[in-house]
Formats: sequence, C-alpha cells, structure tokens
Amino acid sequence: MLPTWPELPYAGWRDTLETLHRYTQIIGKIRLGLTPLVNHWWNVALEVTSRGLSTGAIPYGDGAFTIELDLIGHNVIFSSTWAEPRGLALVPRTVAGFHREVMAILAALGVEASIREQPVEILSEAIPFSEDTHHASYDAQAVTRCFATLRASTNIFELFRARFIGKSSPVQFYWGSFDLAVSRFSGRPAPPRPGADVITREAYSHEVMSVGFWPGDERLPEPAYYAYLAPPPPGLDSAVVRPTEAYFHPALGELILPYEAVRTSPSPHDALLDFCESSYHEASTRAGWDPGLVREVTAPVEPHYPRRGPPRAEA
Repeated sequence: MLPTWPELPYAGWRDTLETLHRYTQIIGKIRLGLTPLVNHWWNVALEVTSRGLSTGAIPYGDGAFTIELDLIGHNVIFSSTWAEPRGLALVPRTVAGFHREVMAILAALGVEASIREQPVEILSEAIPFSEDTHHASYDAQAVTRCFATLRASTNIFELFRARFIGKSSPVQFYWGSFDLAVSRFSGRPAPPRPGADVITREAYSHEVMSVGFWPGDERLPEPAYYAYLAPPPPGLDSAVVRPTEAYFHPALGELILPYEAVRTSPSPHDALLDFCESSYHEASTRAGWDPGLVREVTAPVEPHYPRRGPPRAEA
C-alpha cells in the first residue's frame, strides 16, 4: 500500500534521485526515438500509472511494446504484442549497467532502438549513459515515497485539467527535468523566443500555463509545486496565490508552493488544488486569457450503472 503524502526530503535521497533520473531518461529516449512527434513533445513524456511510470504503447511494426518502471515492486517490465513479458530488477546498479541491460532486453525482443547517450537538463555530471559508473544508488523505500507523491499529485492535476475546456496537455512526467506537469493553453501563438533551440521552439510555440511538481534540485533543494505562464505576464512576481505558504521565486521566475506545506496541511487535496486554481487565475488574468476557458465547478455526479441481474453467489 502506498504511503499517504509521505516525507520526501531532497537531501535524504539525492543520490537515488540522480540515478533514477538517468534511468528515466534512458527509457524516455527510447520512446522519443520510436514515436511520431506530437505537439509540444507530448509523445516523449512518461505516463503515471497505478504502479509507476510507463512509456505507454510504443508502435513497432504491426504491434507495440511498453516499458514500465514499477516503482512499487521495483522492476522494469517489458511487454509486447509478440513475446512474453520480461523484467529487470530495480536495484542498486550503475547507469551504465542499467543502459546495457535495457538495450540487451530490447534486442532480445527484436526491437531496434538507439538513443543519444548524453543526459539532458542535468545540472552536473552529464556523463554518457554507457560510461556512467558513478551513479548507482537505489533506495527502494525513497523511490516508493516519491511515486506516492507523484500518484497523489496526478489525481489532483487531473481534476484541475478537467475544469478547462480549452486545449490542455495530459498530466505527464517529463524525464528531462524529472517533473510532473499539466499545461493549459490560451489558444494564441506565442512570440518566438530569440535563440531558442528546436526543443524549446516546439515546447513554447503557444501561450501556456503549467503547474507541476518536482522533488528538488541544486537550485531549490526541496520538493515543491510550481506554476508559471509563458510568456510571463507582467506583475506575476506580485501575485497573491493560495495557500499562504506559496511565493514567487525570482531566480526561477515561478510561483512555488513547498511540498511540505501541502503534505502537512489539514487537506493536501484542497491545498494543492487551491494553488493550481489561484495561480491560474492570477497568471491568466494578467495575460488577458479568455475567462470562459474554465468551466463552472459543479458537484460531482455519482455514476449510475444499471443492474444486469442479481449478484451471483460465490462458487
């Protein structure tokens, strides 16, 4: 059973986080190389499942295969339409060893996949995967705590997404920066960013507001929720958002809510949803977005399922 809003101090599992970050990049780059481009690179992100992070079905020939990082049972599961599932234990293992094992399993399945081995969006020690014998930590309990946070946050981000009737992204895990995010779009193109590379041009081709979670890095060494709008509207640095622990981080240029404030609140669900909604209101109002893009919030409707006869007694 997953822990409920567990403690997740950045310093306590930093070594494992840095290793897991690179593991997810190897898996994510496989998806990147074998799937067609979807706007804003939505095809490359991983999906949060009931047990971990998945590539979803990757088309291959007339079939498909899936790679899932089971972060409860601590296995990498390779399933396909043409072969029995294969597994790789998630244990303390060098990034080089993980890369070698993953590629060997794909080859055994008949999947031809090659990836650019250079890690991306890594602040330090960007060692090519096949040469990285430095990162090898795997604290299973810490990984499960992180996944519990990702899963609980995903549930709330899905609700936030559902209230928007304009274009919005799926709730996705971005392996480049190791963060969970959902985005809303105004429907208007964004001005080109001077000097932007091909990745950035596609990602920020339209006005976008994103909220998300990440477990921390050297710039902000604590887990936190964030919100930003691109291009940034004037006055966002003076926005007042809820809960009261939220603030504007000038170096990151984002609204920040410490995870600890959510975790220890009387209702983490309400605290996080309030941050999402108030951040969107402050940012979108300043940017002149259409207020009609948000649907009126109503009480949930209990689904009705017609009976199909009396329940059967247990055999």
